[in-house]
Amino acid sequence: MNTGIPIQYFLILATIMFFTGVYGFLTRRNLITILMSVELILNSVNINFLAFNRYLYPNKLEGMFFSLFVIAVAAAEAAVAIAIIINIYRRFTTINVEDVNEMKF
Repeated sequence: MNTGIPIQYFLILATIMFFTGVYGFLTRRNLITILMSVELILNSVNINFLAFNRYLYPNKLEGMFFSLFVIAVAAAEAAVAIAIIINIYRRFTTINVEDVNEMKF
């Protein structure tokens, strides 16, 4: 099925997003930027799910359901991560990863 945009464009976009997210996750020190990098990685996976679903099985919705599942997991992960970041900020008054070296109750 020809949709006008080749699948290679979606794969290139997803690859760029994925490796930008991995780079941000590995190099940043701020917990918020690390969380944003993880979200970027998850969104690149969603693009792959949707692109392959559209080009391989255009009449089925498996890729859509997987993407919805990933979005739901990402929302829960973001809520828990932000709660943890708020608690870390209250305890240490910083959200830099290198400054937080102990996790106490």
